[in-house]
Amino acid sequence: MKTSDFYYDLPHELIAQTPLKNRQKSRMMVLDRSKDFVEHKVFEDIVDYINPGDTLVLNDTKVIPARLFGHRVGKEEKIEILLLKQLEDDKWQTLVKPGKKCKVNDIIEFDETLKLKIVDILEDGQRVVKFIYDGIFNEILDRLGTMPLPPYITEKLDDPDRYQTVYSKHEGSAAAPTAGLHFTKEVLKKLEEKGVNLVYVTLHVGLGTFRPVKVDDVTKHQMHSEYYIITKEACDIINNTKKQGKRVIAVGTTSCRVLESATDDNGVIHPHAEETSIFIYPGYKFKMIDGLLTNFHLPESTLIMLVSALATKDKIMKAYKIAVEEKYRFFSFGDCMLIL
Repeated sequence: MKTSDFYYDLPHELIAQTPLKNRQKSRMMVLDRSKDFVEHKVFEDIVDYINPGDTLVLNDTKVIPARLFGHRVGKEEKIEILLLKQLEDDKWQTLVKPGKKCKVNDIIEFDETLKLKIVDILEDGQRVVKFIYDGIFNEILDRLGTMPLPPYITEKLDDPDRYQTVYSKHEGSAAAPTAGLHFTKEVLKKLEEKGVNLVYVTLHVGLGTFRPVKVDDVTKHQMHSEYYIITKEACDIINNTKKQGKRVIAVGTTSCRVLESATDDNGVIHPHAEETSIFIYPGYKFKMIDGLLTNFHLPESTLIMLVSALATKDKIMKAYKIAVEEKYRFFSFGDCMLIL
């Protein structure tokens, strides 16, 4: 299986640069795997497709203002730091630009309340840094940091809350779980009133999500790891849903990765708080999910491989061709697809 098998031609103008004013008015392509056809809907119509007793699983991670700009002590040159993952206490795994100029023991200063020391350089060039600060770190980060939008978004985001889900709760992500951006409190309420179970898990999204696959053979790709938590209460609801013969539908590829990582070979899900580096591509046998809500993904990415594993590569590539023809909006601030 080659990476190039997952390529499609996308006109640049279809990459959504800004979010819609009303979250729930995004377009939604519904892909019915059994009937092999698509419908064109609006996101708020999702209520019509989820049945009483079904369980929707949502990722309640919260994006932190993970991009910082500073300078090496004694130098004027601007240094960009991107926080990827908290390791312990005040130590973080980061991307540093320009990296070549930043050596172990270098001090980077942001203002009088915050600086960091580079303590290690990893094999892939990422830096482990230790922050030194005066005050409460999260408050300082809120003041000095900016939202780390994906590289394909070049326009400024006017309202940082539009890169958060309305149910975001646990801080730790370097990128948003974008399938969840379409939900409003109104849609969530309608789903609950219909008898749909809403279950929340946490997976802190790393920038590995946007890392391109650089190998020709898909199976040789090294997947990034991300920290996730799923509670006993969540597992009980999900397991009961399956016992009742109802569906478990993941909101986003991040929720999908949690569910598939935490489910055993007998189809039973268990509480976990650990890292996952699960890589889902065609040939994978799903253990838990029956459906997936997801945005449209980059060509040749691990995420388009994941959705192809669920719906088959042929159906996904055909659906993407239709999405381009119908001028759907793509990627993080774009439209979505419901695969059932």
